[in-house]
Amino acid sequence: MNENQPSEEQAKEPVNLDTDNEPLNAEDDGSDVSAIDGQNESQPNAEGAAEPTLEAQIEALSEQLSTAKDEQLRTQAEMQNLRRRAERDVEKAHKFGLEKLINGLLPVLDNFDRAIAAVPEAAADDEVVKPLLEGVELTRKTALDVLKTFSVDMLEPYGEPFDPEFHQAMTMIPSATAEPNSVIDVLQKGYTLNGRLLRAAMVVIAKAEET
Repeated sequence: MNENQPSEEQAKEPVNLDTDNEPLNAEDDGSDVSAIDGQNESQPNAEGAAEPTLEAQIEALSEQLSTAKDEQLRTQAEMQNLRRRAERDVEKAHKFGLEKLINGLLPVLDNFDRAIAAVPEAAADDEVVKPLLEGVELTRKTALDVLKTFSVDMLEPYGEPFDPEFHQAMTMIPSATAEPNSVIDVLQKGYTLNGRLLRAAMVVIAKAEET
């Protein structure tokens, strides 16, 4: 048998051809690990650098809280304004809701006034005319009393100073007895509703006589 020829037992043993699995010596293993650790320590953590600090988080939350409080205050102010407007609208509806109806009744009152003024003084005591005149006057008074319960006031400013807010001057007449710029005659009565002018009184104004 040739001496260089492997024995039967050696031929059965597997031969490891993987050179990558060769064991590292102690020096190479230690140096590589320490180099990797050094690189990891020298490089900062990207995620850690992106995270805000505790002070920054507190400041951001404080700003959010302040913004939320401002929005809450604005919302409360808007709600209060809406409630006030609604209350004013309801109050106006209660005070002036009958304005159109009352304006429609004013010509009826004017007709009562004309009917009473059309009766001559000489005929006022007539047995036929007197009951009719009293009936018209009573009807007029009842209508005015009903309107007064709804805060309707009549403007009949005889002898009062002229007020352009409630009076409409139709003409001016010289007078020796009346104060200048005062009302000496009412051609048509005026009316107000809760202080608001429904119709101005048509009046005649006195002025000083020319000398």
